[in-house]
Amino acid sequence: MTHQDDTDLDALAAQVRAFPPLNDDEVRSLLGRVRAGQEPAREELVDHHLNIALDEVLAHGNRGMDVVDLYQEGAVATIVAVSEYASRGGAPAGLRTFVRRVVDAHLESALEDAAIETQSEEAFVRDAQVYETAEVGLRQELGRSATVMELAAVLHWPEERVALVGEMLDSARAIYDADIAQYLDES
Repeated sequence: MTHQDDTDLDALAAQVRAFPPLNDDEVRSLLGRVRAGQEPAREELVDHHLNIALDEVLAHGNRGMDVVDLYQEGAVATIVAVSEYASRGGAPAGLRTFVRRVVDAHLESALEDAAIETQSEEAFVRDAQVYETAEVGLRQELGRSATVMELAAVLHWPEERVALVGEMLDSARAIYDADIAQYLDES
């Protein structure tokens, strides 16, 4: 964790400590009010259960998502869990366990999605590096830019993949070039 993560975590912990866990009678009363459609009661129940979200975030550790982003996912799951539990007519004593299960499942899903996204980004970077190496090599060999078909033959990729990676690289280069041009114009 970075210093910023520690600072953010301290702020979240202070926020959560402001709403300690409720006893069963308080939960029963609030659940009844939530079932009667009172939004402030739902918000109060959520506030007093956000400590579960923070605990689960800490339990899931550094697994590829920023602690604040992960906490936001946990907070959303807490809102969903409280609303769902109230609508099902659950007993006050079971709310904390239900919230914990929902938050845990939601965080696991968010972390899996983040891992898949990271793997996808890493795969694109590898493809881009291989593509650029082949592109430069063929340009030197042929004395001109290679066609999609020529690149596909060298890379052993389908032409569609070559075209897609080429388009993505061209787009990234255009953005990079525009950023660099902006700084050059300022000098």
